[in-house]
Amino acid sequence: MKALILTDLQNDFCPGGALAVPHGDAVVPLANRLQPCFDLVVATQDWHPADHGSFAANHPGSEPGETIDLDGLEQILWPVHCVQSTAGAEFHPDLDTSKVDRVFRKGTDPRIDSYSCFFDNGHRKATGLGDYLKQKGVTDVYLCGLALDYCVKFSALDAAALCFTTWVIEDACRGIDKQPGDVARALEQMQSQGIRIVRSDEIMR
Repeated sequence: MKALILTDLQNDFCPGGALAVPHGDAVVPLANRLQPCFDLVVATQDWHPADHGSFAANHPGSEPGETIDLDGLEQILWPVHCVQSTAGAEFHPDLDTSKVDRVFRKGTDPRIDSYSCFFDNGHRKATGLGDYLKQKGVTDVYLCGLALDYCVKFSALDAAALCFTTWVIEDACRGIDKQPGDVARALEQMQSQGIRIVRSDEIMR
């Protein structure tokens, strides 16, 4: 059984948002066309409290892009984004959510960030997505969304570690490339862990 994970297709990660991924909105039409090809569709949302420790604004004198220690883990500081119950945290308005079976929210603990849709960054707590997919009989996990070099990458690595056959739909993702080459390195790292990189036309043919 195949599942599609729509990763963080939220307003704040799209052009005009607080932490916009370049051309992030371009993947939304593809995400819509891909959904009927799958047995199960789930979606994820960054869902931060306003006092989240990953926000530079919550560390006086700090700027986005700096790195700090947050509860024992190295943490990049980001602009305030995807705050719970704000417009920025909502799904992109063009995203078809009618086929979404369930939404999983992450990053809700102010003491730790959560790039992966399966675990927080310290693997201290699970979101429940892994157990949910296994209960549904899912064997293959396909990821699309934002951002390829952060949330998609860490979600894919965790999916593979949980013994799902894992695929990343490259043209249905966009990356931040905070450091030039981050996207290319993310793809290489995923492939080194047995994750398969595919294109949408290979799925929709």
